[in-house]
Amino acid sequence: MENVIVSAKVKIKEQHINEVFKQLSLLHKLTHENDEGCIQYDLHKDYNSGNTYVFIETWENQEYLNAHERKEHFLTFVKNVEGKIEDLEITKLEKLRI
Repeated sequence: MENVIVSAKVKIKEQHINEVFKQLSLLHKLTHENDEGCIQYDLHKDYNSGNTYVFIETWENQEYLNAHERKEHFLTFVKNVEGKIEDLEITKLEKLRI
């Protein structure tokens, strides 16, 4: 099965930038420590927006990504940022072999 590439763009409400950034950083750390099948899980800051961050993720397959989304650290992240995110855009990508 093909790898799954995910782009998760998070725009944080201005009043919650520091708090949500800490949660993003913790999610990054705990994912690297606890998630099997994670090839890449990098957090990036948007050059043009002080409150927008993007995870670029590569998973061995969809099953590993599904398992990540059921992990306690992921569910805790979702709970802790509820109401503090202005916009969330998740895109799943397929790498073209050209």
